[in-house]
Amino acid sequence: MKIKRNPEIVAYGLIAPSVIFLLLLFVWPLAETALMAFYQPGQGWTAIHLQKMVRDLNFTVSLKNTLILVAAVVPVQMAIALGMASLLERVPRGRSAFLYLWTICLGISDLAAGLAWLAILGDRGYFNTLLNMAGIADNPVNWLSHQHPLALFIAIFMAEVWRATAIVLVIVVAGWQLIPREYKEAAEVFGAKPWQRFTRVTLPLLKPTIQSALILRTVLAFEVFAVVYALAGRDFPVLVGEAYNWQGAYQNTHVASAYALFILLISIAATFVYLKALKVRRETLS
Repeated sequence: MKIKRNPEIVAYGLIAPSVIFLLLLFVWPLAETALMAFYQPGQGWTAIHLQKMVRDLNFTVSLKNTLILVAAVVPVQMAIALGMASLLERVPRGRSAFLYLWTICLGISDLAAGLAWLAILGDRGYFNTLLNMAGIADNPVNWLSHQHPLALFIAIFMAEVWRATAIVLVIVVAGWQLIPREYKEAAEVFGAKPWQRFTRVTLPLLKPTIQSALILRTVLAFEVFAVVYALAGRDFPVLVGEAYNWQGAYQNTHVASAYALFILLISIAATFVYLKALKVRRETLS
C-alpha cells in the first residue's frame, strides 16, 4: 500500500526544527529580556530601568564611542575585503591557500585577539620595545590609557579591523564567485578598463552580497566588547560593556536588559537603513 504525502505537511515538518530552535533560543530569551527591562516586581510595568540607563554617567559616552567605532571600522573592513577579494580573483593558482591564510583570525576568539594586541601595544609590549631600540622613546609609553585617547581608539580600531575583516571577506568572495564571467568578458570586449569593470559591472552585481555583509558586520560591531575590555578596560566605555557592568558589577539585571534592548533597537535601525539604501531589485536576485 502506497502512502500519499502531503507536500505542505512535509514542508512544514522540515522547517519545524528551525522554528522551534529560534523560539527557544531567540524569541523566548528576547521576551524574558523585555520583561526584565520593563517590569519591576512589586511595582508592575515601569520605565524606571530605562530611565536609569539613560541617566547613567557612561551611557552617552558609551553610545558615542560605539557609534564612532562602528562608523570607522565597518567601511574600512568592507573596502579591505573588496580589495582582497579583487586580488584573490587575479591569482591564477593557490586561491584556496591564500583565502585560508587570510581567514585564520576567524578561529581566534575576541578576547584572545584583544590580548594579542595588548602584548603588542602594552607598556612592555613589542611596540614600545621597538621604539626603545630605535632610540625614539627612552621610557615606555602607556598607549592604552585615558591619557592617550586617540592612541587608545586607534589601537581598538586596528584590533577590530584585524580580527573581523575576514568574515566580510568570506561573504564578499562567496558573492564574487557567483558573478558570471560573461559579464566581465563582455565589458572587456567593449573596451572597459579594470576600474570601469569593477565599478560598472562587479559592484552592482555584488550589491546583495555587500548588503548582507554590511548588515552582519554592523550588528556584530554594535556588540563589540571583549577586544575593548582587553585593551582599554573601562577607559573606553561601549554599550555592551556597560550592560556587562550593570549585570556583573552592580547585579542589576533590569538595567542590563534595558541596555540589551537598546543595542537590539539600534541594530535593527541600522539593518533597516541598509535594506533601504542598498535595495536590491528582484530581477537582480534571480
